[in-house]
Amino acid sequence: MDDNSLKVGSNEMELVDFRILKQEDDGSVYEGIYGINVSKVREIIRVPDLTELPGTPEFIEGIFDLRDVVIPVVNLARWMGVVEPENAKKNARVIITEFNNVLIGFVVHDARRIRRISWSEIEPATFVSGTGSLDSNKITGVTKIEGDNVLLILDLESVVQDLGLYEPDVDNIPQELETFTGLALVLDDSATARKIVKEALGKMGFKVVEATDGEDGLQKLEGLYDTYGTTLSDNLKIIISDVEMPKMDGFHFAANVKEDNRFSNIPIVFNSSISDHFSEGRGVEAGGEAYLVKFEASSFYDEVARVVRAHMK
Repeated sequence: MDDNSLKVGSNEMELVDFRILKQEDDGSVYEGIYGINVSKVREIIRVPDLTELPGTPEFIEGIFDLRDVVIPVVNLARWMGVVEPENAKKNARVIITEFNNVLIGFVVHDARRIRRISWSEIEPATFVSGTGSLDSNKITGVTKIEGDNVLLILDLESVVQDLGLYEPDVDNIPQELETFTGLALVLDDSATARKIVKEALGKMGFKVVEATDGEDGLQKLEGLYDTYGTTLSDNLKIIISDVEMPKMDGFHFAANVKEDNRFSNIPIVFNSSISDHFSEGRGVEAGGEAYLVKFEASSFYDEVARVVRAHMK
């Protein structure tokens, strides 16, 4: 699956709309509406025959072989602490995802449709009911859909980290680490991701300015221009931007930057959990000098150094 019909810089995304059913104490069934970026979805299949794995958390349904690749499968309802109705598996599907270069399947109770939504319509998560023990830091954003319903965008990367299938590679530092001076602007809606990138850039000698999304990033650029004026590009050496962010995504942010003569020659590196090749191409089209998958330290240091050196020539 891909979203190649989306125009780069349009500030839109496509989501797979899926449902998780919850058995309420009064006997009724609550239908939770969730979404995942199409760019992270390989395919959607019926629940296959699974091999159970002893000693794994109860929300691991098992593993199966998909074209010679072993895929772990997570029951999302169990991970969320949701009590499933008896007939919940009637329309169940497995969404096969790929992000951070990890393949993993998620059992959902139904996969409904593809939705195209503007990032400007997605708000950061606040408390929402009906999600069992799921807390708001497991949700990357919320948006309203028809009938005044709310769709929640789940932070599936946190599931992968909970399983121990992915840990950011933060310690693989080159023996001869090239250092620089000046500023770096980091955009990411995840405080954890910003912390990792900030520490890495700090080891390279940069002072870091942080932004939580594309809109905030543009505001930070305006503030830096007020300080440095026409010498901004001599002081701000690089911009590191996530792609998936509420209000304004990284591609739309980059398009705005490259259209503004004050900022257009400041290099942008995308740092995203989306690990498909199509998104790499979109990153280049949006004006990025590099596209990195979170978080591989050696690649990060090498690419940032390469981009900054090229900018300094």
